[in-house]
Amino acid sequence: MKNNLPVIEPSFIREKTPHDTDDPAIWINKENPSESIVFGTDKNELNGGVYAFDLDGKIIEGKSITGLSYPNNVDVSYGFKLNDSTTTDVIVFTEREKHQIRLYSIPDMKPLDNGGFPVFVNASEIDKKRPMGVACYADGDSTYAIVSRKSGPTSNYLHQYQFVSDSTGIRSELVREFGDFSGKKEIEAIAVDNELGFVYYSDEMNCIHKYYADPSKGNKELTCFGANIFERDIEGIAIVKNEDKGFLVVSNQQAHSFSVFDRNTNDFVKEINLGTVETDGCDVTTVSLGNKFSNGLFVAMNDSKEFYFYDLKNLNLSID
Repeated sequence: MKNNLPVIEPSFIREKTPHDTDDPAIWINKENPSESIVFGTDKNELNGGVYAFDLDGKIIEGKSITGLSYPNNVDVSYGFKLNDSTTTDVIVFTEREKHQIRLYSIPDMKPLDNGGFPVFVNASEIDKKRPMGVACYADGDSTYAIVSRKSGPTSNYLHQYQFVSDSTGIRSELVREFGDFSGKKEIEAIAVDNELGFVYYSDEMNCIHKYYADPSKGNKELTCFGANIFERDIEGIAIVKNEDKGFLVVSNQQAHSFSVFDRNTNDFVKEINLGTVETDGCDVTTVSLGNKFSNGLFVAMNDSKEFYFYDLKNLNLSID
């Protein structure tokens, strides 16, 4: 049943994808922000896709990737070091039924992974090999992907991989296994606060876990919050950043709403209704993206094969 909160209407709803939308990621074109791209996954075992949308919500055919085997979640990272003189922005997504993650350059959309990097290779059960969530963390010259899976143990549910580029090519190296799990349902959504150095993930029927994103800082859980806030199925996490302040906006899936938490204290702030149904993934940027989204952009998946685009100011997330 739909919640009774007032609806915050989207600026528009983008084109439908063919199969099953799941997760968006916003790439900011730093040279021309109005040419930024929203990527969104469309799940299908034979012809899944990561679709590229312009800021009018129209599919950009030449920058969309299709023919994928169940692409689940997606994230972007900036300044991946190819060699001493060359960097590129990258998109990372999970290809669930091939048990791998993919790495492409942005905006030319060239594969950098020779067909994919295997994940969870030592798992014995199929569901423990199937990657779902992914989030990128960058620290200096190092770029990482933190990956969750369809099923996993009560500890070390997540694996963190570093992308390494040298004279032999680009490879993915496992650098740590971490992350507690309640054992209830699954873990999918992951988000990294790159500036403050934290990783958050949704233990869907339990809480939001928080750890350090830097592997060298260890695997001790920092906090587990929100347990009494959600109706069921804690899903996508978007981090609204304004210098060292901001909010976490988290999908309360079965309540068809979003729970908002303080970025620093992780205290609950409020609940908002964006008019979406059973939202999986969401993403946000506070960067001005030209005339269409001069106050920043929030994107949320809707259950009817769509992503909703919102002017960030309409979410009324004031930062004192």
